[in-house]
Amino acid sequence: MLRRVLSLALVTATAGGLIVSVPATTAAAAGTALAANGHYACPGYSTIDDAVPLSAVMNDTFIWSKFKATKVGDGKGNINWKANPYNNPSWWMWLHSLRWIGQGITAASNGDQAALTHVTAIARDWVKDNPYSWKANPAAHEATMHRTNVLICLRLAVLKNLNVTKLPSQYAWLDTALVNHAKFMTANWGGQGNHGTDESIALFGVGCTLNRSDYMKTAQDRLGKAITTAIDAQGATNEQATGYAQFNYSLWGRAAKAMQDCGVNPGTTIATRRALLATFIAHATSPLGMLQQIGDTEYVKTGNVPGTPIEYAATKGVSGKAPADRVKIYSAGYVFGRSGWGSATTPFSAESAYSIRFGPKRVLHGHSDHTAITYQARGRDILGDTGYAGYSNKAWRAWIVGPSAHNVMTTPKLADTNPITKLTRSSVRDNADFYEMTDAPAAGVTRTRGVLILRKPDVVVTLDRATAKTAQQFQTLWHLPSDQRATVSGRSAAVATKKGENTRTVLLQLPYKGALPAGSTLVKTGQTNPIQGWHFPHITTRKAASTVIFARSGKSVSILSLIIPTRANGQVTYKTRMVGTTYVVDLTIDGVKASFGITGGGSLVRRS
Repeated sequence: MLRRVLSLALVTATAGGLIVSVPATTAAAAGTALAANGHYACPGYSTIDDAVPLSAVMNDTFIWSKFKATKVGDGKGNINWKANPYNNPSWWMWLHSLRWIGQGITAASNGDQAALTHVTAIARDWVKDNPYSWKANPAAHEATMHRTNVLICLRLAVLKNLNVTKLPSQYAWLDTALVNHAKFMTANWGGQGNHGTDESIALFGVGCTLNRSDYMKTAQDRLGKAITTAIDAQGATNEQATGYAQFNYSLWGRAAKAMQDCGVNPGTTIATRRALLATFIAHATSPLGMLQQIGDTEYVKTGNVPGTPIEYAATKGVSGKAPADRVKIYSAGYVFGRSGWGSATTPFSAESAYSIRFGPKRVLHGHSDHTAITYQARGRDILGDTGYAGYSNKAWRAWIVGPSAHNVMTTPKLADTNPITKLTRSSVRDNADFYEMTDAPAAGVTRTRGVLILRKPDVVVTLDRATAKTAQQFQTLWHLPSDQRATVSGRSAAVATKKGENTRTVLLQLPYKGALPAGSTLVKTGQTNPIQGWHFPHITTRKAASTVIFARSGKSVSILSLIIPTRANGQVTYKTRMVGTTYVVDLTIDGVKASFGITGGGSLVRRS
């Protein structure tokens, strides 16, 4: 199935600070007859129209993302809706969305007669060339909810341009098209994810616009069913992607506002869940003001929403109020932690932060990233996710979603089982946080990861233990930012640096439970067969990035990793010793000493 690709720049366009809501059950669900008592405002074009000036619309030229401007029509509104010159499903879907003609509709709404004539011709051409039902056309199908809103915007522009309150008979086709779009969304609901919610808002919009209580009731019933699934009782989204969490915040604000504008009381549940989601988004924001890149998420700034916890994170502590918790664990499968939210002595951007994934099987926009870590310290990304490659290339999509694109222990030759991963232990303390997770990532394989996050000095420690029925190569992968390059330093270490920068990252594999074999530390950068060592900050941008690999082979292995950000000239040394049944590591990092231990039971504990 074709899936939507979001430009995340749009997610806060309509969010504002709206604190209105919808109940899990509505008046419509209870059987009350509904009729429009207000209006459904044009929701805009989600920034898709920003790249397409009026002159391009008038010339039938479509522009999206980093693709070249493409003339898709004859200049008179006769469009080739089968055009897909870049063989990109998102390009094609946004063409069919009609959102790209937004500047033309805006001009028509402001009295431009030529613009009204032209955008009307484009919209009518779409209706003529794509007769109901268009389900066999994946781009038209996927774009239905977006196109519905554009048709409503066009209808409003017609009324305003002509200075009338009733649609003239020559535009009757427009209302017929809206009814067909409503019929399609009624019959093909996308479910309780963001797609289905977007459809329900558009369906409600048709009902409000045409005074169709049946459409409004169906939409409200679906919104009532979706809200507590889309945002759970802790505030986590069901999309398994931080970018879609931010989008959902905006989306549910739109849902409540649409009902409110049409005279329907939206209740309280959306407000409650959105407030919780705002806290989730704040915790998911790194000290750089960026969303932790988890799941189908581009590398983007957190959009500011004044008056919510998001404000403090998005402004990097300049305004707003910080969340109360330093660490937040979400049962949906997220740990977000940081050294702090900034203080008089430590700016927000100088704090360290991390994310860890666990939880339910991969669904929707999630990746096979269980046990993965992202990490920031010293004002930069230290460990990153490989990003979001869109859907147009199956090989890159498969790699991005798969375990080898994440900071996990994996078995390269065994198929991913998309496991449920349990958080079995956790301990949050002033100078160190500990977590342990277990799962079965491949057939016949069990995996346990212990994570210890130290502060002062900043260090990430992981202990990966795995067993398999047959001997395997196990790899613990560390994906580094694309602006650094890593090199191997002996059997046990790799060092990542950026020319001219006073930060380097030292990655150590300690000889825990046995000496390190030759070739146990590797670096892959920009490799295509097999794919490894890349970062997608955006779906159309791919950059070579170093991946450090700590490898061991056998039926039972343990890999002890240390990730240490320090000054470019900062020295890193360590000693190991046994204290009873505890394996102790004494570190000195740029003159600062720290010690941690691995107990006989596998717990990681800071000792000093």
